[in-house]
Amino acid sequence: MRFTTPPRPVDPVALIPQLATLARTATRLHPRPGAPGVRDSSVGGPLLWPADEAWPRCQGPHDRKAADGTPLSPDDVRVLRRERAASAERRLRGHREHVPTPDERETAKRLGRGRAWSDGPVAMLPVAQLYVRDVPLPARPAGADLLQVLWCPYGHGVSEPRTALFWRSSATVTDVLDAPPEPAVIEGGGYLPRPCLLTPEQVTEYPGPMELSEELREQVEDEGRWEAAGAEWDDGESEDPHEFYFRNLSTAPGWKAGGWTCWSLTDPEPRDCPACGTPEIPLLTIASSEWDIGSESWRPGEDRADPFGHLPGDPADPTLVDIRGGYTLQLHVCPASPDHPHLQIME
Repeated sequence: MRFTTPPRPVDPVALIPQLATLARTATRLHPRPGAPGVRDSSVGGPLLWPADEAWPRCQGPHDRKAADGTPLSPDDVRVLRRERAASAERRLRGHREHVPTPDERETAKRLGRGRAWSDGPVAMLPVAQLYVRDVPLPARPAGADLLQVLWCPYGHGVSEPRTALFWRSSATVTDVLDAPPEPAVIEGGGYLPRPCLLTPEQVTEYPGPMELSEELREQVEDEGRWEAAGAEWDDGESEDPHEFYFRNLSTAPGWKAGGWTCWSLTDPEPRDCPACGTPEIPLLTIASSEWDIGSESWRPGEDRADPFGHLPGDPADPTLVDIRGGYTLQLHVCPASPDHPHLQIME
């Protein structure tokens, strides 16, 4: 299935012609649960990792006091997810016993006690694998056609989780690592992405309100301009035109590559490369959800509305990733050199 973003409720350029020069292309990944292989672009899927290359491990330090969730093993998380899915399936079939069974309650109670934190280096978890044939990626090394993103499932303060990027040429990988190591425990289940296949789609983005010039911000906030353009901003969710523009016309929610940085909690900050000072550009946004009640206009038309919870799981949460209670992690790279350190912003 392909997924298509609906047209914007208002044409941003018709409203403010100066926005035309600020348009950027972003690629929405539209992850959906599936069974990806090593030759697929995916979220949470297996990586095309050379058998003779060491698996990355995070050396720490790890901040256990900032842990967000009970320490569980990856298999613990998978067991809990399977049992929740089974309960949801029973509900869909109309069974009265859709509530957790005694065995399921016992499993949840046992695993709810958590596991002991492990010491030493921590094996990193696969987050995303993107082939450039599927997803255009900026600032990639010459000859590289594959980006692999991993992260450490332990706490690292305000910038958690810590990420690592690997660029490679897929044609050079002939012997693939069969059984990559996993960490003994992770923080809850939010850092273990559910395996998803991708259906990439390119969309047009514009700067968020806080990155607009003062003149353009004033135009966005001018209700008379909206009325003259015959455009409606009062959708019942937005308090003012500024909020409507931010949620519906500027940056797409969800997992995506490229586009504009989304500033939702803090004012824009410099994103200068620590190696050369060049402003870094957005590479990948890792999201806790694909949309919310304020950004539902971005929901793909092919996703069936489910206001009464008849579908298994939340269609806005296909990856089951939860970054510190609903944040996004935006990775930026240096356009001058792919060898320079990347930056990450949690918003």
